[in-house]
Amino acid sequence: VSTQSTEAVVSTQSTGSDFVLDYADDFSYNDPVDSSVTTGQGLRFGFTDGSRFVFRLSGTGSVGATIRLYAEKYLAPDGGEEALRQDTSVGLSSLLHLALQLSKIKEFIGTDQPTVIT
Repeated sequence: VSTQSTEAVVSTQSTGSDFVLDYADDFSYNDPVDSSVTTGQGLRFGFTDGSRFVFRLSGTGSVGATIRLYAEKYLAPDGGEEALRQDTSVGLSSLLHLALQLSKIKEFIGTDQPTVIT
């Protein structure tokens, strides 16, 4: 795994939320059963608060691919029940905005709306 660590503070323009970047890497999967290693599994960005997002390509067809964005936002134990009960899109909005802002995905693929949300 090639990891670049930094202490950069990145802010989302529209929400004003700050995230301190802890690492950014092209990660590998280490299989715990057969000890095999699969490289090039995606781009991972981790933050000092435990939040992270990952971009992965999927699709094995001969035309096109799907860019998957996985996001996890850390909420401290004292974050409150209200924060835990909010809609996922609201709770993740600042982190997702940051992922889209940093990746410039709209500029690269020409759309700013996902085709699938799970």
